[in-house]
Amino acid sequence: MDQTKRPLLIPPEFSTYAEKHGIFEMYKKLMEQLIVGKPADPVAFLIDLLKRDTHDVPQVIIIGPPASGKKTISKMCATKLRTAHLTTENLIMEAETDLKMQMLDLQKKKQPIPIDVWVKVIEERIKLPDCVRKGWVMEGFPQTREQALAIQSIGIHPKHCVLLDAPDTVLIERAHGKRVDPKTGDIYHTTFDWPSSTEVQSRLEEAEGYGEDDMVEKLIEYHRHIDGILTCFTKGLKSVNADQPQADVFLQVFTYLCGQARTNAPHTPRVVLLGATGSGKGVQASLLATKYNLVNVSCGSLIKQAIADETKEGQTAIPYVSKDMLVPDVTVMQILRQRLSQMDCMSRGWVLHGYPRTREQAEGLTKGGFVPNRVFFLNVPNDSVVERLTLRATDPITGDRYHMLYNPPRTEDVKARLQKLPKDESEQVNKRLGTYNAYVEEISDFYVDAQHVNADQDPHTVFECIESMIVNPLPRKV
Repeated sequence: MDQTKRPLLIPPEFSTYAEKHGIFEMYKKLMEQLIVGKPADPVAFLIDLLKRDTHDVPQVIIIGPPASGKKTISKMCATKLRTAHLTTENLIMEAETDLKMQMLDLQKKKQPIPIDVWVKVIEERIKLPDCVRKGWVMEGFPQTREQALAIQSIGIHPKHCVLLDAPDTVLIERAHGKRVDPKTGDIYHTTFDWPSSTEVQSRLEEAEGYGEDDMVEKLIEYHRHIDGILTCFTKGLKSVNADQPQADVFLQVFTYLCGQARTNAPHTPRVVLLGATGSGKGVQASLLATKYNLVNVSCGSLIKQAIADETKEGQTAIPYVSKDMLVPDVTVMQILRQRLSQMDCMSRGWVLHGYPRTREQAEGLTKGGFVPNRVFFLNVPNDSVVERLTLRATDPITGDRYHMLYNPPRTEDVKARLQKLPKDESEQVNKRLGTYNAYVEEISDFYVDAQHVNADQDPHTVFECIESMIVNPLPRKV
């Protein structure tokens, strides 16, 4: 075995590249398609899939009972996501001539269309360029468990499945006022969604098949099949209450479609906490490190440790520290690289605070391969920071830290011997605040995906807010 230096340093680019480009998910998708497709030439098949570069396009199914608003919500989602809108009607009309005539004939005779015919039509439609490049939103299909299993058997697995649900009484009432624009196919309602245009109002027609008896029959058929359908889409299923204003329903559905599913890919947390002096970065870093077994990396502590260990970088930093000056970025980056490349940081993840303080430092951290996957700004008003720091003091005997308002000493003896650190004087605090405020906008512009947290509250409340943003996938941008 080759000799290695101690401690063993691992280049950070490996995991960063894999996470950035979704290597794990891409490999998983390729294997799924390979198993489903069973091509004669697997290598050529995989190369063709990679050339398409369509692994992140929307693939959505929206189902629900009649009169639940599937058509309207599906159309709005397809327009917003710029995807193909697939309905049972346009699937039939855009099918090959022979299949189209066969399906129309069966519909005219009020006979069910065979599952294999549906599968063939959908498979051909999904292969068209608009669905391949931009994705698709399928409305009202499948309608039975057998249809759901059939489309899954040919490799159609939607990333999101939305169920629009509402009480039967509400649906029957909705159906009674449903009106259709024969020119555009848009759906309106006499009570909830009446068009403002008099021209549109004049040409609206009552929707066929939505009388009370028809609705009861359709709802019985729907309830007979829906449980079986849902068992096929348990992974990406979201149920939305359709008994609310249309705008609210759409917002909930679209927010879900913009979310990212949890991944089984190996994930190394890399967290950066940014904030003014006294914003609680050290406290939150300690809480995160304790709960999630992360390495707590304090830039200031690392510099002090390097000086104590008499390393080359530590010796370089001594003149600056002794004169209360900022250590050069190159030296700090060397110290950070040594720590963040060690095995515990690469395997467990890390939470960094006290660095970066400027955009140049943030850029240097990224160029060094240490790209955080979560960045938090702990926002605290300047007045609160001054109050936090200028009223705190330390017991030189026990080392306990007190605050004159929130955690005062219990005895007069302790109060008499408390000492305030020079850095907690008002002048020094205001100086550090001025430095932070001078660079915060530049850093914020660099970390465009950073999350901003109100840190002017109880530390455990702040921690809960940060924790919720860490454990949940960040929404993808449309």
